[in-house]
Amino acid sequence: MDLRDKTINKLEHNRYDVLIIGGGINGAVAAASLAARGGQVALVDKGDFACLTSQNSSNLVWGGIKYMESFEFPLVRKLCKSRNHLLRSYPSAIKEIRFYTNLDRGFRHSSPILYFAALLYWGIGNFITRAPRFLSPLQINQEEPLVNTSNSIGGVEYSDAYLYDNDARFVFNFIGSAIDNNCIAVNYVESLGSKLNTNDEWLTKLRNNRSNKEFEIRSKVIINACGPYVDQQNQLSDQTTDHHHVFSKGIHLIVPRIIENERVLTFFADDGRMFFAIPMGGRTMIGTTDTPVSTPDTKVTEQDRQFVLDNINKRLNLPSPITDEDIISERCGVRPLVLSNDKDNYPYEDWTKLSRKHEIDINQQKSYISIFGGKLTDCINIGEEVCEKVERLGLSLPQKERRWYGEPDEAIRKEYFHLEWAQQKAGMPLGDFEPVDVQATLLALTATTIMDAVNGLPVRANGVLVCGGGVHNQALMDRLRALCPCPLDTTSPVGVDPDWVEAMCFAWLAKCHIDGTKLDTGPFTGAHSEVLLGALYPA
Repeated sequence: MDLRDKTINKLEHNRYDVLIIGGGINGAVAAASLAARGGQVALVDKGDFACLTSQNSSNLVWGGIKYMESFEFPLVRKLCKSRNHLLRSYPSAIKEIRFYTNLDRGFRHSSPILYFAALLYWGIGNFITRAPRFLSPLQINQEEPLVNTSNSIGGVEYSDAYLYDNDARFVFNFIGSAIDNNCIAVNYVESLGSKLNTNDEWLTKLRNNRSNKEFEIRSKVIINACGPYVDQQNQLSDQTTDHHHVFSKGIHLIVPRIIENERVLTFFADDGRMFFAIPMGGRTMIGTTDTPVSTPDTKVTEQDRQFVLDNINKRLNLPSPITDEDIISERCGVRPLVLSNDKDNYPYEDWTKLSRKHEIDINQQKSYISIFGGKLTDCINIGEEVCEKVERLGLSLPQKERRWYGEPDEAIRKEYFHLEWAQQKAGMPLGDFEPVDVQATLLALTATTIMDAVNGLPVRANGVLVCGGGVHNQALMDRLRALCPCPLDTTSPVGVDPDWVEAMCFAWLAKCHIDGTKLDTGPFTGAHSEVLLGALYPA
């Protein structure tokens, strides 16, 4: 029985305080908060964790400046406070970034009005970020010549935040934290609906989408965190709620890096909504669209793609237009937008004014919770609210004051990254070292460490073969040869490209698994017998 089967077996044979259905950002923070505070939690998702909306965002953590236009100041205040909290809690993962906005003639607001709005936005956010700047067309042309200012009336530069890594990994970190606190989390397990038994326990029928085996899990509480599929899941469980979702499709195109500066270029697209060119490592992400759709099952259409290309090419001074051939990859997701069930004016209300607020409906009598809407920026609030509502259902969280999110505090970071300790060992301030000396020291350390390992082998080596990216570092290879007590070369002379060795090893391991060949890993793992390594997941 492999690890996945063992985990599913635990689901089937144990009773849980809470079953969370859906492993996007809402389900992830619900699991992390409840598990950290002592709840017995299970989490399932019918696909990969963070596989839908949570991995197709703009990677922005922002306070919702666009909601200023619809005068949703309480929502903006709440989102700004959430953004600030995330900036403090995740200093290595979430960072401030400047938004560089250009306005064209004919825009619905003047540049001074937009500047005033940016100042107000800065104040609503407690002045945590850098102050906004008013930009004249001449300034924009001088500071960011990539921007087409032929029709510009000026612009504004302001700050928000972004995920330095990516959205899906940020989500999975919460799931990992939940697992560390004894949450049972399994993907590719689909909920087929829930019903109450005679003991007022929820029985949820699940299907292992890898084997198609169906089984049941018992829980006191159900949390429906299925993102855009919340309404469908509620129908399966005969639940009525105060809210429901409508959907807006948003796409992004990933192209080679076109922005030299580490800032977000912001425009207003032809449909009037904000449109971005966002740095993404060595790439640029451009978008997004805002297209009403009736289902979360969407894909990028040629019309979507052309909308993004037309808008970016119109607003940038590029040596040549971005075309389909420049597209490296595409992101496509839906925004689950919350509407109250007492509203009967959809779809006639202004689509672009629907906000990304969240609502949490609770069926007190049946211990059933549904999470509607939400966004990455608001994730900590959702986790806290879920804990509060679960306690209202009568479940005790024995460690209710325990912090469940964030990076280690400053005192711990200092313990592990102690500049004074490093300077003490060096015998001089680190700032006095030349970069070339630092690089030479690191290279020498690398070479010495490798040779220490070679010399520590139980048998004397007759030769050493080197593979991997390090073979392209001639200085490192020269140092290794100088230290090596025997002949040293790359793997090329024996017919193996140094860049392919790792791939070949994994290919061999895969073949062993398919052939049913067991391997003796005892010398380096301590295993008592030969084992079949890996697992096969058919496409």
